Amino acid sequence: MLFTAIRERSKATVQDRSALFEQLIRDTQKQAYSLACRLTGNASEAEDLVQESYVRAFRFFHRYDDSLPFSSWLYRIMTNAHIDMVRRRGRLKTTSLESAGAEGGATWDVPDLESSPDRVLLENAMAEPVQKALMSMTAEFRTAVLLADVEGLAYEEVAEIMRTSVGTVRSRIHRGRKQLRTHLVKHSPQSYGSFCDDL
Repeated sequence: MLFTAIRERSKATVQDRSALFEQLIRDTQKQAYSLACRLTGNASEAEDLVQESYVRAFRFFHRYDDSLPFSSWLYRIMTNAHIDMVRRRGRLKTTSLESAGAEGGATWDVPDLESSPDRVLLENAMAEPVQKALMSMTAEFRTAVLLADVEGLAYEEVAEIMRTSVGTVRSRIHRGRKQLRTHLVKHSPQSYGSFCDDL
């Protein structure tokens, strides 16, 4: 009898946690996708990153302390997943588009991403020169700048998410902003030259 009551209470707790997780996904999916777009600069990679982040969050949801903001915990997971994806990409083999396609055809079929509605969303979320400048930065600098300057997190929160010291975060943000400024002045001086002088 006691064992049955304990099992029922445990089942109710699991169902409550699942319902909480689903609600947190609904509450954060737009923010998560927006950050993923900025981190990856690519709509399909952003979708993959969001999916991987939520899978990891679900797998380790028992470790989430619900007295803390879920978005900060999710950003930490997303940051780690993004860095893992960048590292994996460095080990991936690339194939020329001029080589034979997967089905033995003459060339590979490549989708036209310019016509994608997600691309319009991505471009509206951040001006193209700024997104290109962000993508020219190292992943750690880009993440630190996005979390602090776009998401508005305090340096302490960024340090916790990136699992590093506040001093390292300050350095990454400073160096990242400098890389961003240099790239914008060099590649879009007509739009960002005077603006960057003020930074």
